[in-house]
Amino acid sequence: MKYKINIKSLLFLLYILSSTLVFSQNSTKFKVVLDAGHGGKDPGTMRGNIKEKDIALAVVLKIGKILEQNKDITVIYTRKTDVFVELRERANIANKAKANLFISVHCNGVKSTAAKGTETFVMGMSRTDTNLDISKKENGVIFLEENYNEKYKGFDPNNPATLLGLKILQEEFLNQSIELASDIENNFVSKNNRYSRGVKQQPIWVLDATVMPGVLIELGFVSHPEEGAYISSEGGKEEMSSSISNAIITYKNKFYNTVSEVETPTQVSSDNSSTVDNNSNTTESNNSNSNKVYYKVQICALSKKVATKSSNFKGLKPISFEKEKKIYKYFYGKETDYDTCKIKLEEAKKKGFTTAYIVKFTN
Repeated sequence: MKYKINIKSLLFLLYILSSTLVFSQNSTKFKVVLDAGHGGKDPGTMRGNIKEKDIALAVVLKIGKILEQNKDITVIYTRKTDVFVELRERANIANKAKANLFISVHCNGVKSTAAKGTETFVMGMSRTDTNLDISKKENGVIFLEENYNEKYKGFDPNNPATLLGLKILQEEFLNQSIELASDIENNFVSKNNRYSRGVKQQPIWVLDATVMPGVLIELGFVSHPEEGAYISSEGGKEEMSSSISNAIITYKNKFYNTVSEVETPTQVSSDNSSTVDNNSNTTESNNSNSNKVYYKVQICALSKKVATKSSNFKGLKPISFEKEKKIYKYFYGKETDYDTCKIKLEEAKKKGFTTAYIVKFTN
């Protein structure tokens, strides 16, 4: 009986993922959700007067202040004060905002005073004892919540069936998450002279429940005398927030800066000198259409290539795509008249592509 319930839950989660897969690529601004771990009645890791919840909040606020200086970035916080926020609510905040990125900030702590270093986690299947200890620690806040059995039933990092579900749900975003995590760790080493324990994969609930690329950052060990002093100092917080912000901006520029979203005709900025229409298998170059202007409806953007047959796009055709960096952007139609393209936009939205928008191409 339990097996049937798990399958139904998995199918429901897969449906939610398929419905929201394009959230992260189709928002007007690049949205970042900053999640300060723990808070309120949950102090997190502690050592003397050093509390994980305080360090995480301070660093998140500093990251937000840096990112908010960029007019193309919208910052959303799961908490800005010392309050307890359930894991489920943290994920809900990110999903409701249709965010492009989820960043959760934490600190480490163990009995030994020798352990040190930064590490950044992405959703994954690694089952080493060390990583499972981290997973259990970050997931452990679940048990502080009321009715946790009902809210999180079916999630068990030690259950192979749960791990299978997590793997399927996060496959689309894993590569992007790993790239961001690598940049963060590289910045810690090159800019802050920190010791890095690397990028790791682990089944952590809050990363699983957010339908977008995301990472959980462990800033260091409060249990290590020198590192604890550094990550709790004002200078340490400034340096770490700068390194994380830099990685986020690099990520945004890498994946999201190549196409402009428009409600009225606006030229697309692109590094490509030609547009490939995969239905006609022809290439339109600048030489043959130097002043050609046309419009398409962008219906989604994915991290993997999908066949452009209409059955994959709810019956819409023709479908074409462009690959920009590591993102495949899929378009419906191709019109020289903007008003005609608006009709196709409405058709796409009626088919369920509610975040679709018009893009103008000029060779």
